[in-house]
Amino acid sequence: MGVSSESPVGGTIVTPARRRRTGRAGAVLTWLAVTPFAAWAVTRLAGLERGAIPTQIMTATPYAAAGSLVPLMIAALGRRRAATAVALLASTVLGFSVLPRTLGVAEATAGRPLRVLTVNLLFGRADTQTIMNMVRELRPDVLNTQELTPGAVDGLDAAGLTEVMPHRVLQAEWSAGGSGIFSRFPLEPLDDALPPLEGHNMPVARLSLPGGAPVELFDVHPVPPIGPHAAAWQKALESLPGPSGGTVRILAGDFNASLDHVPMRRLLARGYKDAADQVGAGLIPTWPANRRIPPIITIDHVLVDERVGVKAVSVHDVPGTDHRAVFAELSVP
Repeated sequence: MGVSSESPVGGTIVTPARRRRTGRAGAVLTWLAVTPFAAWAVTRLAGLERGAIPTQIMTATPYAAAGSLVPLMIAALGRRRAATAVALLASTVLGFSVLPRTLGVAEATAGRPLRVLTVNLLFGRADTQTIMNMVRELRPDVLNTQELTPGAVDGLDAAGLTEVMPHRVLQAEWSAGGSGIFSRFPLEPLDDALPPLEGHNMPVARLSLPGGAPVELFDVHPVPPIGPHAAAWQKALESLPGPSGGTVRILAGDFNASLDHVPMRRLLARGYKDAADQVGAGLIPTWPANRRIPPIITIDHVLVDERVGVKAVSVHDVPGTDHRAVFAELSVP
């Protein structure tokens, strides 16, 4: 029904009520666009994700940060002040959570050089010759492997790894649970460094570098946070120790976690930094590789003691596996 009034020159002016209904519909649609991103920002900021599904969704935070600009434009163009303010706040929170990973920081690099390469072999199916070619080209001092099978060990040795990296601490299995550390320098296994954990093997070793104190290496591979395994995934990440005053620790592997997950953020807060994040490569995705879709999330990492310098980080494709390899050039005090 319209609202009418008498015109001073005669006749009736009719104002359609339809405009009001249209305005309300526009406001509702605007809030429907803004609210999911606002909720995501609150969840990310406060670390509220719980359970398997929210935990998995949280890996998409970089895409949510980019997507949050759309409802911001919708609210601003529609001149919805309250919605614009909420959308701007959500975009700011998500942006500050993600953008620093693309910037990097300048770091002092004095110290002993240490090169670390980590790769998930996907049940040992990764192409061992490609990995060996990477070892010869990149010249890592340490190779951390996940989903390492006895067959993959044989394949790597047949490709020449024994001559280049004769030292190793291996816990290979014919399953996704196998892992192993290979090194140019002597390794001492530290079997009691971690409590018994459900899921994959995560060997720990003390690396003896020439001319300095030893470095502790952790080959990280918690179970993925899928279904009932979410609790075991969280427990594994929480079980990883922080840096020690007298020992430099380096954690490298398939964390099945991004930098947006609460357990990962808590781990970093204990005194670590993500090597890729330090050099502006923190948003380079590592999974899934060699599929019809390109890699979309970053779950493979090299975490280093805050005293360790990071010179460079690169990500490499390996045929046969669904993960990309991560290579970090470090400087150990």
